[in-house]
Amino acid sequence: MSSARHWIEKLSLARHPEGGWYRETYRSGETIRRDHLPPRFDGDRAFSTAIYYLLESGDFSALHRIRQDEVWHHYDGSSLTLHLISPAGEYSTLSLGRGRTGSPQAVTRAGFFFAATVDEPDSCTLAGCTVAPGFDFADFDLPSRADLLRLYPHLREVVERLTR
Repeated sequence: MSSARHWIEKLSLARHPEGGWYRETYRSGETIRRDHLPPRFDGDRAFSTAIYYLLESGDFSALHRIRQDEVWHHYDGSSLTLHLISPAGEYSTLSLGRGRTGSPQAVTRAGFFFAATVDEPDSCTLAGCTVAPGFDFADFDLPSRADLLRLYPHLREVVERLTR
């Protein structure tokens, strides 16, 4: 995992509440006023934000959702699987990576619960995430395992594997 340590130190990454490591790299200096945003937002938001996100094998990004679409960009390391649960309870996956199976970009849609896992053992993935309108922790929903099991009892295996 020397590559993970390298990126964590080089990019000054900090632990993320959902799992993994991150650092915000961009926040637009301009904002969109609340009255110009869809009703799901409760305040003004920056036009856009971007972060570095690093995930090590053996860890996972726990199921969570935000109120915006999020564009994922693969930078280095293993491919990554994004696990998605639609608001209707449909489970699907996306592959983020530069190999035969992955795509260098992937999008998680607003309102979908999503999680991430590293595909290769003893490795890590360095990605970037761009959110518009810009991310605010007020838009971040990290429900408990019990809450997700109440919503999606038919996805018990996925929920149990991707929550803490």
